[in-house]
Amino acid sequence: MTTGETQKIREDRPRERRTTERTRLAVAGARAAGQGLYTPRSAKHRVTNTLFSAVLFLGLGTALVALTAIIGWALVEGWPRLDANLFLAGPSTINPEEAGFRTAIIGTVYVIGGVIALIVPLGVGAAIYLEEFADRERWYNRFIELNIQNLAGVPSIVFGILGLAFIVRGLGNFGFVAAAGSMTLALLVLPTVILASREAIRAVPSSVRNGSLALGATLWQTVWRNVLPAAAPGILTGVILGVARAIGEAAPLLLVGAVTFVVYDPSFFEGGYSVLPVQIYNYAKRPQEEFHVMAIAGVLVMLVVLMLINSFAIWLRNRYEKKW
Repeated sequence: MTTGETQKIREDRPRERRTTERTRLAVAGARAAGQGLYTPRSAKHRVTNTLFSAVLFLGLGTALVALTAIIGWALVEGWPRLDANLFLAGPSTINPEEAGFRTAIIGTVYVIGGVIALIVPLGVGAAIYLEEFADRERWYNRFIELNIQNLAGVPSIVFGILGLAFIVRGLGNFGFVAAAGSMTLALLVLPTVILASREAIRAVPSSVRNGSLALGATLWQTVWRNVLPAAAPGILTGVILGVARAIGEAAPLLLVGAVTFVVYDPSFFEGGYSVLPVQIYNYAKRPQEEFHVMAIAGVLVMLVVLMLINSFAIWLRNRYEKKW
């Protein structure tokens, strides 16, 4: 045996020992996992699991019962005004029988449409950058991540103040228009969309990326053609949550122009506008009982608009889930 062969055998022995050690640890881990799954649990564990499941189902049942009761009460109270005028007629301060939510519905569609047009490219783009391209060692990337997490817990009225200062009157100088409301609400829900999109992108298996890169694709091609389609259901879930929050917000919009009693169909970039939460508030604060019924019926209208928008997003999400 030559000297080179002897040296090679000596170098291979530590590798063999490391491989054997890894194998032994893997077998021990698999054995422990199997014993944990198939070994009969003690009576204490069974009682604890049963109690925990009961508490979870109790909380879920309580929430569903409360939600059903609220919607049922709104249907009973608002049923007298569930007619075509509710959707087609404009607001009125004199005759509640002829009042409706047409201008508020149009304003809500404009505002929410602008929110979706802003949060999807900005939120998904920021998530892609932070997860796939950003260097975690850079201070500015860590600063961005810290601020996104902090902004997710800021009260909505703070975003209304920022929208008034920088969008309506400051650098943007858009005025009290629906576009200003869209940008303000987009800032409000953008952290939620970014965080949900990052989690969806992070959940894509690394084998998808490695396989694409191994076949010669660039990093951007891998993200665009493989990672994003696989993460689309989770991203759309984040968009749905953001839109659901934005459509019910009234506090920020009160500061950026949605306080006008609009009797004409609003525009996106000019003129006053109103949205469903603000219009419902305007009807609810009036002393006449008929306007209170209008406010209750307006809640049902807002639920219908929300379900229509979310249904389209859920359809898109299910379509991508079937592909993957």
